[in-house]
Amino acid sequence: MDDEQEPSLEAIVGHQFASTSLLREALSHPSLDLKGTGRRNYQRLEFLGDRVLGLLIADHLFRQDPEAVEGDLAVRFNALVRRETVAEVAQAAGLAPHIRLGKSERDRGGRDKPAILADVCEAVIGALYLDGGLSAARSFVERHWGRRVAVSLQVEKDAKTRLQEIVQARDRKPPKYKVVERTGPDHAPQFTVQVSITDSDATQGKGGSRREAEQAAAEEMLRSLDDDNG
Repeated sequence: MDDEQEPSLEAIVGHQFASTSLLREALSHPSLDLKGTGRRNYQRLEFLGDRVLGLLIADHLFRQDPEAVEGDLAVRFNALVRRETVAEVAQAAGLAPHIRLGKSERDRGGRDKPAILADVCEAVIGALYLDGGLSAARSFVERHWGRRVAVSLQVEKDAKTRLQEIVQARDRKPPKYKVVERTGPDHAPQFTVQVSITDSDATQGKGGSRREAEQAAAEEMLRSLDDDNG
Protein backbone atom coordinates (compact mmCIF):
# COMPACT_ATOMS: atom_id res chain seq x y z
CA MET A 1 0.00 0.00 0.00
CA ASP A 2 1.47 3.32 -1.05
CA ASP A 3 1.15 6.33 1.25
CA GLU A 4 -1.08 8.15 -1.21
CA GLN A 5 -3.66 5.37 -0.88
CA GLU A 6 -4.11 5.87 2.85
CA PRO A 7 -6.57 8.80 2.79
CA SER A 8 -9.05 6.82 0.67
CA LEU A 9 -8.55 3.82 2.90
CA GLU A 10 -9.06 5.93 6.01
CA ALA A 11 -12.32 7.12 4.46
CA ILE A 12 -13.33 3.49 3.99
CA VAL A 13 -12.63 2.57 7.61
CA GLY A 14 -14.04 5.85 8.90
CA HIS A 15 -11.09 6.85 11.04
CA GLN A 16 -8.07 9.11 10.64
CA PHE A 17 -5.12 7.20 12.03
CA ALA A 18 -2.61 8.87 14.31
CA SER A 19 -0.33 5.92 13.55
CA THR A 20 -0.62 5.08 9.85
CA SER A 21 1.91 2.28 10.39
CA LEU A 22 -0.86 0.36 12.19
CA LEU A 23 -3.06 0.58 9.13
CA ARG A 24 -0.19 -0.54 6.91
CA GLU A 25 0.48 -3.48 9.22
CA ALA A 26 -3.20 -4.47 9.19
CA LEU A 27 -3.07 -4.83 5.40
CA SER A 28 0.27 -6.65 5.14
CA HIS A 29 -0.06 -10.35 4.32
CA PRO A 30 2.50 -12.85 5.66
CA SER A 31 3.62 -13.52 2.06
CA LEU A 32 5.41 -10.14 2.08
CA ASP A 33 9.13 -10.23 2.77
CA LEU A 34 9.42 -7.75 5.63
CA LYS A 35 12.78 -8.86 7.02
CA GLY A 36 14.98 -5.93 7.86
CA THR A 37 12.19 -3.39 7.35
CA GLY A 38 11.11 -3.17 10.97
CA ARG A 39 7.55 -3.84 9.85
CA ARG A 40 5.21 -6.72 10.67
CA ASN A 41 2.41 -8.55 8.90
CA TYR A 42 -1.19 -8.51 10.07
CA GLN A 43 -1.21 -11.69 12.16
CA ARG A 44 -0.93 -10.08 15.60
CA LEU A 45 -3.55 -7.46 14.76
CA GLU A 46 -5.82 -10.17 13.40
CA PHE A 47 -5.60 -12.00 16.73
CA LEU A 48 -6.62 -8.82 18.57
CA GLY A 49 -9.27 -7.76 16.07
CA ASP A 50 -10.98 -11.14 16.22
CA ARG A 51 -11.55 -10.64 19.96
CA VAL A 52 -12.63 -7.03 19.60
CA LEU A 53 -15.11 -7.99 16.87
CA GLY A 54 -16.52 -10.73 19.09
CA LEU A 55 -17.02 -8.33 21.98
CA LEU A 56 -18.71 -5.69 19.84
CA ILE A 57 -21.04 -8.12 18.07
CA ALA A 58 -21.99 -9.75 21.37
CA ASP A 59 -22.67 -6.33 22.89
CA HIS A 60 -24.73 -5.24 19.86
CA LEU A 61 -26.85 -8.40 19.93
CA PHE A 62 -27.31 -8.16 23.69
CA ARG A 63 -28.61 -4.60 23.44
CA GLN A 64 -30.72 -5.08 20.30
CA ASP A 65 -32.63 -8.13 21.56
CA PRO A 66 -33.19 -7.90 25.33
CA GLU A 67 -35.61 -10.85 25.32
CA ALA A 68 -33.24 -13.35 23.68
CA VAL A 69 -31.83 -16.20 25.75
CA GLU A 70 -28.17 -17.18 25.66
CA GLY A 71 -28.61 -20.05 23.21
CA ASP A 72 -30.40 -17.87 20.67
CA LEU A 73 -27.80 -15.13 20.97
CA ALA A 74 -25.03 -17.68 20.46
CA VAL A 75 -26.53 -18.97 17.20
CA ARG A 76 -26.81 -15.48 15.75
CA PHE A 77 -23.40 -14.46 17.10
CA ASN A 78 -21.70 -17.41 15.40
CA ALA A 79 -23.33 -16.55 12.08
CA LEU A 80 -22.24 -12.91 12.31
CA VAL A 81 -18.58 -13.55 13.20
CA ARG A 82 -17.90 -16.60 11.04
CA ARG A 83 -15.11 -16.15 8.53
CA GLU A 84 -17.44 -16.13 5.53
CA THR A 85 -19.39 -13.19 6.94
CA VAL A 86 -16.24 -11.27 7.86
CA ALA A 87 -14.87 -11.85 4.35
CA GLU A 88 -18.12 -10.53 2.84
CA VAL A 89 -17.82 -7.40 4.98
CA ALA A 90 -14.22 -6.87 3.88
CA GLN A 91 -15.19 -7.17 0.22
CA ALA A 92 -18.23 -4.92 0.57
CA ALA A 93 -16.24 -2.31 2.50
CA GLY A 94 -13.65 -2.10 -0.27
CA LEU A 95 -10.63 -3.39 1.64
CA ALA A 96 -9.50 -5.88 -1.02
CA PRO A 97 -7.62 -3.47 -3.33
CA HIS A 98 -5.56 -2.21 -0.38
CA ILE A 99 -4.24 -5.58 0.76
CA ARG A 100 -0.45 -5.79 0.45
CA LEU A 101 0.65 -9.21 -0.83
CA GLY A 102 3.83 -10.89 -1.92
CA LYS A 103 4.06 -11.47 -5.67
CA SER A 104 3.31 -15.19 -5.52
CA GLU A 105 0.17 -14.68 -3.44
CA ARG A 106 -0.87 -11.73 -5.56
CA ASP A 107 -0.53 -13.83 -8.71
CA ARG A 108 -2.74 -16.50 -7.13
CA GLY A 109 -5.54 -13.98 -6.64
CA GLY A 110 -4.99 -13.57 -2.92
CA ARG A 111 -7.10 -10.43 -2.69
CA ASP A 112 -10.20 -12.47 -3.55
CA LYS A 113 -9.55 -15.30 -1.09
CA PRO A 114 -12.14 -15.32 1.71
CA ALA A 115 -9.59 -16.40 4.32
CA ILE A 116 -7.29 -13.45 3.53
CA LEU A 117 -10.18 -11.00 3.35
CA ALA A 118 -11.45 -12.15 6.75
CA ASP A 119 -7.96 -11.93 8.28
CA VAL A 120 -7.46 -8.40 6.97
CA CYS A 121 -10.87 -7.23 8.16
CA GLU A 122 -10.14 -8.49 11.69
CA ALA A 123 -6.68 -6.92 11.58
CA VAL A 124 -8.19 -3.56 10.56
CA ILE A 125 -10.58 -3.78 13.52
CA GLY A 126 -7.58 -4.49 15.76
CA ALA A 127 -5.76 -1.48 14.32
CA LEU A 128 -8.80 0.74 14.82
CA TYR A 129 -9.02 -0.39 18.44
CA LEU A 130 -5.35 0.36 19.13
CA ASP A 131 -5.37 3.72 17.38
CA GLY A 132 -8.81 5.07 18.27
CA GLY A 133 -10.05 2.91 21.11
CA LEU A 134 -13.22 0.88 21.32
CA SER A 135 -15.35 3.71 19.90
CA ALA A 136 -13.43 3.71 16.60
CA ALA A 137 -13.73 -0.06 16.29
CA ARG A 138 -17.40 0.07 17.28
CA SER A 139 -18.15 2.68 14.61
CA PHE A 140 -16.69 0.44 11.90
CA VAL A 141 -18.42 -2.71 13.16
CA GLU A 142 -21.83 -1.10 13.59
CA ARG A 143 -21.60 0.50 10.15
CA HIS A 144 -20.76 -2.77 8.40
CA TRP A 145 -22.60 -5.29 10.60
CA GLY A 146 -25.61 -3.21 11.65
CA ARG A 147 -27.83 -4.30 8.77
CA ARG A 148 -26.77 -7.92 9.22
CA VAL A 149 -27.70 -7.80 12.90
CA ALA A 150 -31.09 -6.26 12.07
CA VAL A 151 -31.78 -8.82 9.34
CA SER A 152 -30.87 -11.75 11.59
CA LEU A 153 -33.26 -10.44 14.24
CA GLN A 154 -36.09 -9.86 11.76
CA VAL A 155 -35.71 -13.27 10.12
CA GLU A 156 -35.92 -15.00 13.47
CA LYS A 157 -39.02 -13.09 14.53
CA ASP A 158 -40.84 -13.21 11.22
CA ALA A 159 -42.93 -16.37 11.58
CA LYS A 160 -43.87 -15.67 15.20
CA THR A 161 -44.80 -12.09 14.36
CA ARG A 162 -47.03 -13.15 11.46
CA LEU A 163 -48.74 -15.77 13.56
CA GLN A 164 -49.28 -13.29 16.40
CA GLU A 165 -50.87 -10.79 14.00
CA ILE A 166 -53.20 -13.42 12.52
CA VAL A 167 -54.31 -14.64 15.94
CA GLN A 168 -54.93 -11.09 17.17
CA ALA A 169 -56.97 -10.34 14.05
CA ARG A 170 -59.21 -13.31 14.93
CA ASP A 171 -59.63 -12.08 18.53
CA ARG A 172 -57.98 -15.17 19.92
CA LYS A 173 -55.60 -15.53 22.84
CA PRO A 174 -51.87 -15.23 22.03
CA PRO A 175 -50.14 -18.41 20.78
CA LYS A 176 -48.67 -20.58 23.53
CA TYR A 177 -45.21 -22.08 23.05
CA LYS A 178 -43.74 -24.88 25.13
CA VAL A 179 -40.70 -27.12 24.85
CA VAL A 180 -41.88 -30.73 24.57
CA GLU A 181 -38.46 -32.31 24.08
CA ARG A 182 -34.79 -31.46 24.37
CA THR A 183 -32.23 -33.93 23.09
CA GLY A 184 -28.54 -33.96 22.21
CA PRO A 185 -25.44 -32.82 24.12
CA ASP A 186 -25.15 -29.35 25.66
CA HIS A 187 -22.93 -28.11 22.83
CA ALA A 188 -25.38 -29.26 20.13
CA PRO A 189 -28.90 -29.42 21.58
CA GLN A 190 -32.03 -30.16 19.59
CA PHE A 191 -35.32 -28.64 20.73
CA THR A 192 -38.87 -29.64 19.85
CA VAL A 193 -41.39 -26.89 20.56
CA GLN A 194 -45.17 -27.00 20.34
CA VAL A 195 -47.29 -23.96 19.60
CA SER A 196 -51.04 -23.92 20.18
CA ILE A 197 -53.70 -21.32 19.47
CA THR A 198 -56.72 -23.36 20.64
CA ASP A 199 -57.13 -26.56 22.63
CA SER A 200 -57.27 -28.53 19.40
CA ASP A 201 -54.90 -26.56 17.13
CA ALA A 202 -51.24 -27.35 17.77
CA THR A 203 -48.13 -27.82 15.65
CA GLN A 204 -44.51 -28.65 16.42
CA GLY A 205 -41.14 -27.52 15.13
CA LYS A 206 -37.52 -28.51 15.71
CA GLY A 207 -34.35 -26.44 15.92
CA GLY A 208 -30.91 -26.08 17.42
CA SER A 209 -32.20 -23.46 19.86
CA ARG A 210 -35.51 -22.81 21.54
CA ARG A 211 -36.15 -19.77 19.36
CA GLU A 212 -35.29 -21.69 16.20
CA ALA A 213 -37.76 -24.40 17.19
CA GLU A 214 -40.42 -21.80 18.05
CA GLN A 215 -39.99 -20.26 14.61
CA ALA A 216 -40.32 -23.68 12.96
CA ALA A 217 -43.45 -24.44 14.99
CA ALA A 218 -44.93 -21.05 14.05
CA GLU A 219 -44.18 -21.73 10.37
CA GLU A 220 -46.02 -25.06 10.63
CA MET A 221 -48.98 -23.35 12.27
CA LEU A 222 -49.07 -20.74 9.51
CA ARG A 223 -49.11 -23.52 6.90
CA SER A 224 -51.92 -25.24 8.80
CA LEU A 225 -53.97 -22.05 8.89
CA ASP A 226 -53.35 -21.49 5.17
CA ASP A 227 -54.57 -25.04 4.44
CA ASP A 228 -57.70 -24.47 6.50
CA ASN A 229 -58.44 -21.30 4.55
CA GLY A 230 -57.63 -22.86 1.20
